[in-house]
Amino acid sequence: MESKVLEMLVPMTLSGLKTTLTVFIVTLVVSLPLSVIAARLRLSNNKLISGLTGSYIYVMRGTPLLLQLMFIFFGFFYVPYIGFALSRSQAIYTAFILNYTAYFAEIFRGGINSIDVGQFEAAQVLALSKVHTFVKIILPQVIKNVLPSIGNEVITLVKDTSLVYILGAADILKAARSVSNVYSSFSPYIYIGIVYLLLIAVLTKLLSKVEKKFDYYR
Repeated sequence: MESKVLEMLVPMTLSGLKTTLTVFIVTLVVSLPLSVIAARLRLSNNKLISGLTGSYIYVMRGTPLLLQLMFIFFGFFYVPYIGFALSRSQAIYTAFILNYTAYFAEIFRGGINSIDVGQFEAAQVLALSKVHTFVKIILPQVIKNVLPSIGNEVITLVKDTSLVYILGAADILKAARSVSNVYSSFSPYIYIGIVYLLLIAVLTKLLSKVEKKFDYYR
């Protein structure tokens, strides 16, 4: 029976892996730069901008990602004046990007606040622009400081991609569920668990190499 389970599971897993990795990569590539912008807006001296950004972060971090997926796909259409229907893929990417931008923004905000204010003052004395100061001097140090926290969120993102099943997307967890239902077997979940562990192992190795590259003081 196990051979039949694997025969059906392998092609479905490979197909589902494409969805899992696509959601992961798109979320990471889009949310990281957006989170830097959100962190800067959160630290803005303009109380309105800072307050609105803070409210967005609070809502995204204060509600489950599963609920956000359901609201954006099923409920956003009913929002007065601004609501419109989103496709399944659009809803998934929108929810994941908005959610992870908020989490990454708080990490970057903490990193920016950890930089000695003297560096900002020194840049002013040297007549460097705020943009130049942030991009060339502050941001590289922030990235170095927050890499471990970013790495934790990246690993969490891999596991969170399993939530796309709620909208009917064919990820690797849905592959396990489908095969399990056909053969009334729990083993597909064990195999998919191993796939997740392998993905995390590869990511952990890559993140470790990135951290070592930025650990230039040791």
